[in-house]
Amino acid sequence: MNALRNVGQANASFNQSITRLSSGLRINSAADDPAGLIISESFRAQLNGLDAALRNSQDAVNYAKTAEGALDEINLLLRDARGLAVASANTGTLSQTAIQANQSQLQSISQSVTRIAQQTQFGTKRLLDGSSGVTANSVAGTLVSQIYVGGQFAGAAVTSNTSVVATLTQAATQASITGVTATLGQTVGGGSFSINGVSFTTSATTTVQQVIDQINAAQAQTGVAASHNGSAIVLNTAAFGSNARIDLTDANGIVRAAGAGYTSAVGVNALATVQVGTATALFTSSQNGNGGLTLSDSDGNTISLTAAGNVVASVQNATIGQITVGSSQFQIGANAGQVTNLSLGNFAAGQLGTGVVAGFNFSNLDLTSATGAQNAMKIIDAAIEQVSKSRGQIGSFQRNILESNIRSLGIARESLAATESTIRDTDVAAEMTTFSKLQILQQAGMSVLAQANQAPQAVLNLLRG
Repeated sequence: MNALRNVGQANASFNQSITRLSSGLRINSAADDPAGLIISESFRAQLNGLDAALRNSQDAVNYAKTAEGALDEINLLLRDARGLAVASANTGTLSQTAIQANQSQLQSISQSVTRIAQQTQFGTKRLLDGSSGVTANSVAGTLVSQIYVGGQFAGAAVTSNTSVVATLTQAATQASITGVTATLGQTVGGGSFSINGVSFTTSATTTVQQVIDQINAAQAQTGVAASHNGSAIVLNTAAFGSNARIDLTDANGIVRAAGAGYTSAVGVNALATVQVGTATALFTSSQNGNGGLTLSDSDGNTISLTAAGNVVASVQNATIGQITVGSSQFQIGANAGQVTNLSLGNFAAGQLGTGVVAGFNFSNLDLTSATGAQNAMKIIDAAIEQVSKSRGQIGSFQRNILESNIRSLGIARESLAATESTIRDTDVAAEMTTFSKLQILQQAGMSVLAQANQAPQAVLNLLRG
């Protein structure tokens, strides 16, 4: 019985060793190692999650490449459009027919930009029409003409639908100089003066009204308009904010109130605090080439005030916009909450270059006039900056988040697989040693069992004798 018991144990261990060697697993059932099975199954679930996260991250890289490639083409079209605007501003040599041809080509470019924005897709998901990112719309048209939020606010991603609340703490002002006291019909005498580098001359018979008319006729070059307040000449810039400037050099005291000399004036920037959700950021005007009524923050988000909105009392804790967040979220980790977001705005022509010239954007440029061509260059420059910045954000997202995540996930998967293998898989060398030992024990046990079975026969032989 003792030999039979030991042979049975050897057979059971031998069969277990065969199972481990044939399957390659140390744990083939929960009975083999209950605690090890629990840990191993948890690791296997993590490994499957890491595999899926790696695929998700690679899909996100391809997604970003698709969007960036489309924006590259939009950049190319914008560069062509800027060339047309620069050419059309050369009204001294171009005929009206040539300018109209440039205008027609610009309209075609605008349509192509909108087509790319509306039709760029990753699978069936549209990328550049605003549905895959953050869009902001003005809900206070009398105060704000345009709102742009690129997906980042106060240094963090905008991830939920929310409202935009603003408080204007300082209104933007134009640069202004009050000139010489005189009536409209009064003569100013002969001499010269310059405003922002543009020279003007007068004679002994030139009246105050004629001086005002001269200054206004050159407004496109100087950015300065003249008026009469009932007692004196007043110079004002058309623009608001610190980019609005008047440099008046008056050699004969024709316009300058203090007589011959130099006077300058600069506008004041608007300041506002803007709240999106629970985050707050400071916005100021005249940044990045924007006009004085267009305020922006450190993340490049912009708000364009109307003349009515450029009044401190009118914009106090006012809800001026609504943000809608599209679906641009990527699961890049094996566990819940390990997600990242990429905001892709609306890049249709009507959304590019807004806030630079009131009432104009890339979709409605007019190259048929000198002023229109100058405005077009400003708007196209803003559109190029807008698209380029978005491309930079996409590139940073791809390089610093996705590709970095793929590398770290690869290392994590390798380490976790090694740990799971240590728990679950068979050590073939050690198991072969065990297999050989059990094989010897099994054969020896069977031999001993046969001999043990002969012992009772010897006793019976004694009894028979």
